Amino acid sequence: MSTKPAHVTGSGANTGNVIRDSMMGLVPGTVDQIIALNGNVWRDSLVPPSLLEVLRLRNARTVNCVFCKSVRYDVAKADGLTEDRVAMIADGYEDSGLAPREKAAIALADAYLGFPAGVDADAATRISDAFSDDEIASMLVALMTYNFTSRAAVSNGGMPEDPLPIMEMSVSAAAG
Repeated sequence: MSTKPAHVTGSGANTGNVIRDSMMGLVPGTVDQIIALNGNVWRDSLVPPSLLEVLRLRNARTVNCVFCKSVRYDVAKADGLTEDRVAMIADGYEDSGLAPREKAAIALADAYLGFPAGVDADAATRISDAFSDDEIASMLVALMTYNFTSRAAVSNGGMPEDPLPIMEMSVSAAAG
């Protein structure tokens, strides 16, 4: 019995939008809303793009989306996210040189991606000390968006076995 999911090929479109050109493009009734949500996450977030990218990359690592792990969004890089900082978004991040807000964002991501109802009191305090309720809500919507799109990609199959080279992508290529 195979442990790999059935692979659904992409939509066949070559629009330059990574979501529309994926298998999600095969469901035209929802793909426009997914793309709009992704765009809203990046354009309307209450936290800076580098912090969104920390969340997105923590999700990619957790879900093991090879494609997502290799992408760096242009707005996050322009906001100061470097590959040295990206390398710290791993186990042991608590003892890394990441800023306290970045560490709190990772704790939020881990709580969301693990057992949201069971976040420990220390993590909850660090998160609420670092962010306003509005910022936390904004980050949770971002995590939800990153998580369902990366899970769809991974569940669909067709992920490469080996890591891909790091590639910069424009937010507009995935958000509009």
